Amino acid sequence: MDEATPPGPPHLADPRALQILSTEHWSLLTARSLVYNEFFSRGSMFLTLLSASLVALGFVYQGGGGGGADFPLIVVAVLALVLFVGLATLGRLIGASSEELKALQAMNRIRHAYLEMVPTLEPYFSTGSHDDIGSVLSIYGARPERPSVQLNVVHGLTTMPGMLSVINAAIAGGLAAAVVVTLGGDSRLALVAGLAVGFATTAALMGLGVRTFERQSRFVEARFPSPDAPG
Repeated sequence: MDEATPPGPPHLADPRALQILSTEHWSLLTARSLVYNEFFSRGSMFLTLLSASLVALGFVYQGGGGGGADFPLIVVAVLALVLFVGLATLGRLIGASSEELKALQAMNRIRHAYLEMVPTLEPYFSTGSHDDIGSVLSIYGARPERPSVQLNVVHGLTTMPGMLSVINAAIAGGLAAAVVVTLGGDSRLALVAGLAVGFATTAALMGLGVRTFERQSRFVEARFPSPDAPG
């Protein structure tokens, strides 16, 4: 082979290939940075709205000399609005997570091309070069090959969508309790209704997140899967 011929497969021998791949890599890094910014800005806006709403309800309660007869109706209206914003925020964060996963997979493919050009660089890469779902998720940190259900649940609660799911469930429980009080129920019935709705909403939102991830994982196209990836 001529010494002037670049190493790697013929389709990557074009001198423009490296520049094109590098440009695409930077584009994906920018897209992932925008996703991170949206994560934090959306989450911050929702938490700010929640905090301001609770403070406003406190002022209304004090200003009404103990709330007044219309206070439960005000609580229902405010919590319904906050819950809507919270669910909308959670839905967008789940969508943003899908966008980030696609960007990570695309960057792994580009690294695979880099290694096809210069295979000896593999020891210097700290991130993966395979695009199957397991290799992409390994970027988030080392995890057991077969994590337990408890570990998956705990990990899910530490993520932004998981945390917002719990907060939204708490708001839904508070809204249910406020509705019971508005309809003339006593505090015990309101507490039971709030806890039931809160736990049910938590389970529903967690189940929705798991189903969304599983559905997305099934449609992930692995062009350069890891040799250890399940077939």
